[in-house]
Amino acid sequence: MSDASGKWGDLAPRLISGAGMAVGGLTLVWLGGVWFAALATVAAALMVWELAAMTDRARPVEAVALGALAAIALAVVLMRHESPYLLPLLFLPSLVGILRPRRPMRLEYGLYSLMIMVASYGLVAFRDGYGMLWLMWLVLVVVVTDIAGYFAGRILGGPKFWPRVSPKKTWSGTAAGWIAAAAVGLIFLGISTAGIDLLWISALLAFFSQLGDIAESAIKRRAGVKDSSNLIPGHGGLMDRFDGLLGAAIFMLLVAQVVDVPVVRF
Repeated sequence: MSDASGKWGDLAPRLISGAGMAVGGLTLVWLGGVWFAALATVAAALMVWELAAMTDRARPVEAVALGALAAIALAVVLMRHESPYLLPLLFLPSLVGILRPRRPMRLEYGLYSLMIMVASYGLVAFRDGYGMLWLMWLVLVVVVTDIAGYFAGRILGGPKFWPRVSPKKTWSGTAAGWIAAAAVGLIFLGISTAGIDLLWISALLAFFSQLGDIAESAIKRRAGVKDSSNLIPGHGGLMDRFDGLLGAAIFMLLVAQVVDVPVVRF
């Protein structure tokens, strides 16, 4: 009984937080405009704060200041999105944190905070440039990848994917995430004008979502913490819930730079 309880002990919070992320996120994706931009700004600020706090626990006030800087920088860029000259502002939280004397985990903070800023900006820009349907697909792929990986990993078990970094992640759960993501792509093929390439792109998107999760796990392991924060009681922090979305968003931004992303519709 105790083994079963330990094995599935985090099921309820994962389902609740996953459902909450999906419903809340998709609602604001649907609304778009200032609503989605506000969500991205607040989320980026909180995640930069969490990152700064767990990589340098001796300076909590500085972590709050870096989170506030992230909010201001991202808000300015989003309000003046037509001006590419403001994009370097996205580097500010990373640069300020890196240049702080004697900051521990300097590289990890710099790279991941930049990832947070670029992904948050990119999600809003992607929604404005390519439409709501693409963002709905992206969010659903990330959520389904996480859920399928969780159940397959617990039920099937097997060899670990990267035990030194993420000891709970298995190859069975990783592969299940790819299959589930391809299934989401198949559903969107049936309800939209997207092409057949959406199947393998969905699976690849799932892989980058998993890399985002692994990257955050590596940072937490190095920092010696279990969760990025206690922001969501019993569930951990915002980074713990959006790490996969960050990895997926970075991947789609790269894809959009090298291929023609078509506008799709229902």
